Amino acid sequence: MAVWTPSATLKILRARALLLRSIRQFFDVREVLEVDTPVLSQHATVDRHIESFKTEKGSWLQTSPEFSMKRLLCAGAGSIWQICKVFRLEEAGRHHNPEFTLLEWYRQNFDHHQLMDEVEALLRHCGVDAPLAFERISYRDAFLRHAGFDPLLASSAEMRVLAEGRSPPPPDDLGESRDAWLDHFFGSIVSPLLGHESPCFIYDFPASQAALARVRGEVAERFELVWRGIELANGFHELADANEQAQRFAADIEWRRANGKVTPPADQHLIAALRAGLPDCAGVAIGIDRLLMLMERAPDLASTLAFDWQRA
Repeated sequence: MAVWTPSATLKILRARALLLRSIRQFFDVREVLEVDTPVLSQHATVDRHIESFKTEKGSWLQTSPEFSMKRLLCAGAGSIWQICKVFRLEEAGRHHNPEFTLLEWYRQNFDHHQLMDEVEALLRHCGVDAPLAFERISYRDAFLRHAGFDPLLASSAEMRVLAEGRSPPPPDDLGESRDAWLDHFFGSIVSPLLGHESPCFIYDFPASQAALARVRGEVAERFELVWRGIELANGFHELADANEQAQRFAADIEWRRANGKVTPPADQHLIAALRAGLPDCAGVAIGIDRLLMLMERAPDLASTLAFDWQRA
């Protein structure tokens, strides 16, 4: 029998409406421009860790509004924000739904540390009642504290030895990739121990994990926000160099081909926009459904959605 009833209670749906209203109030006061960008695109992300939905006619559903928003920044829009639906081709689970709601914003003349300040201010404005200031710890120090080694120096072979006997055990396919081993330790061992008293920012990731962030020496100017062991936000001091961005796209496409992944066309509109000039800015994305789940202490993501993937 089909289940027609909502997956969220009316109490949670009212809390969602209040959260969305609070976010809009926060940016209105700061005079940050609300924008609306396409959900359907000719291009898709080539990120190594994200899979995109493709339509029968060859278009792609957005996994993030990032590229379109950066084009607006290059066109002179100034600081901007939006809430939108995004789609990622992954299994539904306790913390995942293939369709979810994302808040994303970009602040001109901010670096990633200033943006962390604003993320904390937003969450407190929206009702996150954390007893302490949000902790800030570098990626390196988080590993030294919770994994017992320096992630900027350890080799994949050393990490393989360090993983022996630890729970959970690593997947069998990590091979010799340092970043794959770092992702295992970060996701399975380090992150679950963070952000239990108050949300915790982890910043200055290894340069090899820069994604779309600027690189400063051996680190990338990016951060994640973890609350009760769950990743909530991902932010960057944004890369503005078009040539470097094109090289990163090419490297990601080559990696995807070598690993048997689908290789969507990289967004050349973004490269052209970056050549025209991206203002100095920092950007961040926050999963609204996860934020609501944590604020309401809901048991899973489905409990925050009117209709989750199984009932859609």
